[in-house]
Amino acid sequence: MIVWLNGTHGAGKTTTSALVQRLIPGSRVFDAEKVGETLMDIKPGLPVTDNFQHWPPWRPLVVETARRVLDYTGGVLVMPMTVLDEQYWREISSGLAQHAIPVRHFVLHADQDTLRGRIAGDTVVGANSPFRLRYLDPYAEAARTWLHAEAEVIDTTHLTPAQTALRIAEAVKSSENDLPA
Repeated sequence: MIVWLNGTHGAGKTTTSALVQRLIPGSRVFDAEKVGETLMDIKPGLPVTDNFQHWPPWRPLVVETARRVLDYTGGVLVMPMTVLDEQYWREISSGLAQHAIPVRHFVLHADQDTLRGRIAGDTVVGANSPFRLRYLDPYAEAARTWLHAEAEVIDTTHLTPAQTALRIAEAVKSSENDLPA
């Protein structure tokens, strides 16, 4: 199974994914951003883009990497990755479905003021990252038009990452009980 943690930058995906991994036995964290970083290292570089998700190889490589890891390890992959383009999400989710990989898709949501505050105070990535701030409006549009309808939304505005992780882990554990043996 894949537990996909979606949402914009500052929602808490990376922090929460590590906590979810500790709560679900046999799980691992796979950050699909590493696939993008690999593509960014190709020399000479691929066509210029402001987001590696726009490169057509990224989406099937994410699917194939997740599939291969699950084939090798079994268990659960926790994948923290922002995907705001509906077509890209459809490519990834249908690719995983073709391999009969169940996906629990969660969106970690927070109001805009909270997100801005988290981005402003981020000591890991850096305060007020222009890259992260640039995705607030596209996230709001995706949330309004398709994203929230495609996932289980968890409002993290007033939750700690530990509380968010516990909600996700409990939801996943209850769904694992519903899977055929």
